[in-house]
Amino acid sequence: MSDNSALTKSRWTTLWVSCIINLVIGTGYAWSVFGAAWATELNTDPGSTALAFTICNAVGPITMITGGKINDALGPKWVIFIGGLMFGGGMFITGFASNVTWIIIWYGLCLGLGMGLIYSCTIGNTVKFFPDKRGFVGGITTMAYGLGSVILAPIAAKMVQPSSLGIHKTFFVLGIIYLVVICVGAFLVKQCPAGFIPDGYVPPKPAANVKVPEDKTWSQMLKDPIFYVMFIMLVCGAFFGLMMISQCASIATFKGIAAAATIVSVLALFNALGRVGCGTISDKLGRINTLIICLILAAIGLVLMLVSGDKGSIALFVVGICLVGFGFGAFMGVYPGFTADQFGAKNNGVNYGIMFIAFALAGVLGPMIMKARFAATGSYNSAYIIAIVLAVVGLALAFVYKAMSKVKE
Repeated sequence: MSDNSALTKSRWTTLWVSCIINLVIGTGYAWSVFGAAWATELNTDPGSTALAFTICNAVGPITMITGGKINDALGPKWVIFIGGLMFGGGMFITGFASNVTWIIIWYGLCLGLGMGLIYSCTIGNTVKFFPDKRGFVGGITTMAYGLGSVILAPIAAKMVQPSSLGIHKTFFVLGIIYLVVICVGAFLVKQCPAGFIPDGYVPPKPAANVKVPEDKTWSQMLKDPIFYVMFIMLVCGAFFGLMMISQCASIATFKGIAAAATIVSVLALFNALGRVGCGTISDKLGRINTLIICLILAAIGLVLMLVSGDKGSIALFVVGICLVGFGFGAFMGVYPGFTADQFGAKNNGVNYGIMFIAFALAGVLGPMIMKARFAATGSYNSAYIIAIVLAVVGLALAFVYKAMSKVKE
């Protein structure tokens, strides 16, 4: 069997192992369950502990960029391994927390930086292996990332109870599990060689009037005006999702929903469905067309949540949560392939890391604005209105992209 044939077969192992690793690091999205438990344990408000989640999202792109560069040069194995030590170790050490500062340092910084290292490799390396299924692979790897909290939220809600393990021991147990899974999995991930084309795949020939995207370096990408359209559009698309994820359990409790952890899982489930579903659809329908549809759905969902009010219809609220989660998931599933399509696959580890700064910016702004608006008004409604406006801005930018783009989807 030739080396290329062997890689064509083994790329699926790399894909599934990367999905398992992403499933683990995606448990960070269950923070609203952890945050509420830490707030009770430390006798503070959930908004204070939410700062750890905000910082975790903010620092991820730092190591996504550096990790992407190392991955492009040396391969993903050691990058994922070191990231596993930081992610699992950060989780474990957070279990000793006696104040919010401790949580911010070890969960927000250490775990967040480790997450960025891992994510840069599991996404960037795997997308390179599948030029024939770029949207599907971007969707399924990010879906695994989103599914982590679907699985963990209801389990964690029971684990953190004082009658069970409690919040401290929960972090000890999960930290050890994370360390083992990620660090062992790192040695099963293969590096995709430059210019890899799987057996049986013939890259489609573009039409005569269509420009073929070149492999741009990060500096060349930053000189391209279309990058900034894509960047701001990602901020808009991630804002409403991260806003809801950070405070979902608190919002559900405020509305009088007893099973708050179930609402967290519903949000995470539709987030995951949006990633794989829209990633796959975008291979046929086109990346930008898929994003336009999902921005419209997310805006409708936010309007339903606004209409439901702080204490109003739970049914409307749940439908809204589903649409918001699905729309947010679409951005996460489509953007790895979207970035590679526009700027080439060769440097996508670094390029997508830079693009992902938009996600981090949304991860800071979304939770911060929601917390501030609730503190100022005693209601979440004004935060929903801001999210609706940004969704509309993102929709307008999608049409700007279509006008600017010289690459036919």
